[in-house]
Amino acid sequence: MRKTIIALFLACFFFLPAMEANAANVQFAKFFSNGTMRIDYYHMGDSSVEYITIDQIYLQGQWAGNPSALLDPFNTGQYFIRVYDTQSGSLIYSKGFNSYFGEYRTTGIAAKGIKRTYHESALIPEPLAGIKFTIWKRDRKNILQEIFSRKIDPKSVDIIEEGPAGDAEVIKLLVNGKPHNHVDLAILAEGYTRDQRDKFISDLKEAGEILFSQEPFKANKKRFNVYGVFKPSMESGCDEPRRGSFKATAMDFTFNSLGSTRYLLTESNRKLRDIAAHAPYDAVLIMVNSKRYGGGGIYNFYCVFTSSNREKAYLILHEFGHSFTNLADEYYSSGVAYSDFYPAGIEPTEANITALLKPAELKWKNLVQKGLGIPTDWEKSGYETIAKKFQQTRADYFRKIEKLQLAGAPEREIDKVKAELDGYVRGNSKKTDAFLAKSPMNGKVGAFEGAGYSAKGLFRPMLNCIMFTIGAKPYCKVCEAAVAKTIGYYSR
Repeated sequence: MRKTIIALFLACFFFLPAMEANAANVQFAKFFSNGTMRIDYYHMGDSSVEYITIDQIYLQGQWAGNPSALLDPFNTGQYFIRVYDTQSGSLIYSKGFNSYFGEYRTTGIAAKGIKRTYHESALIPEPLAGIKFTIWKRDRKNILQEIFSRKIDPKSVDIIEEGPAGDAEVIKLLVNGKPHNHVDLAILAEGYTRDQRDKFISDLKEAGEILFSQEPFKANKKRFNVYGVFKPSMESGCDEPRRGSFKATAMDFTFNSLGSTRYLLTESNRKLRDIAAHAPYDAVLIMVNSKRYGGGGIYNFYCVFTSSNREKAYLILHEFGHSFTNLADEYYSSGVAYSDFYPAGIEPTEANITALLKPAELKWKNLVQKGLGIPTDWEKSGYETIAKKFQQTRADYFRKIEKLQLAGAPEREIDKVKAELDGYVRGNSKKTDAFLAKSPMNGKVGAFEGAGYSAKGLFRPMLNCIMFTIGAKPYCKVCEAAVAKTIGYYSR
């Protein structure tokens, strides 16, 4: 198995571009100390304009990142942080990311000119001397353009040096070594009351077991440190606006984010970062104490999943694929809040989908079976018939549950409908997997049309993958290779 993972790790180099210029020449000790600088800023605008302004700058805790991995090699993400040494002008740190605002600006509301403001944070190693902090954004052709610049003096009296408030407990789930050469994950408790601490620890252990049962995490478990961070909430659960339910929780997570029933995010970024600061982290995950199906994953921003849903394993692995490696959604039949998320005729930067503008240069061509057609024929119409019926039936269930809750129906009556929905989802998942498994193309790497919320013009690597359909299944070979590459970046 280890040889297989190493082969995938090496194979993924063919679709990842070269590291930013002079990456090997950046000497950590020359430019940085071992602390963390957290730059909080406001990101505001609509679909056509956006503005960024600094909120506060903090010095908080040990830098978790790898000192030998200061410049981002992946060239993915809608935005990029780039930090320059002001004296020499050298690029000394960079990182790609997506954001809540970046998703908002693709919605129909933003297209109407309605402006919103979101709070975001950038974490960089603490600089020894003055820096120029910049944020870059991809234009319609996916070319990065600078949209914000600010000089920062790390010795300024305006920088806040107080540590995070001491009201969060850190639980060491897995510690394999020093943060610098391991992937450090912080899993935060949301919607767990003080007397539900034991449940959080139980759910935390289960989440760890799920993550490390899947490749490539399983073969690379010794490269990880995992910390649980427990800050109790006043009430159990999270907000469910469509059901008229609102809870006082530590980080204000809510369903119906961006108007999508299942999307579970928060706009209280400052609260989230204050809690996460109790542990060193390369990636932050939020575990929400809810039985309802839902979650979200935003690249190098955060991952969120509900802790007690039957599809917890799928939610963790799927959403972490987004937040950790910027894997794209490969499905295209489910409703989403976005419009024009991937502009036509432009190659996406994500490793696992393609516009196939140049078939001979397919980004995962080294994994394609010799002689397989590109694009690759598959039973697309049959799949779409199953998917369409599923989306309609599930939406009917959601409406029925919401109507019962708003009407104040007895809990047992609501639970009965929820159980019916769970059974229907599981049954459809098995039906879809069985349908795809019968295809002659099952298990082969090609270019299958239908991906990235688009039935036409975007292609995925394999028929089925945890980024494509709900249920217990592995990442496809291309996704697995991309995740392995990210693990190697943080832990080399």
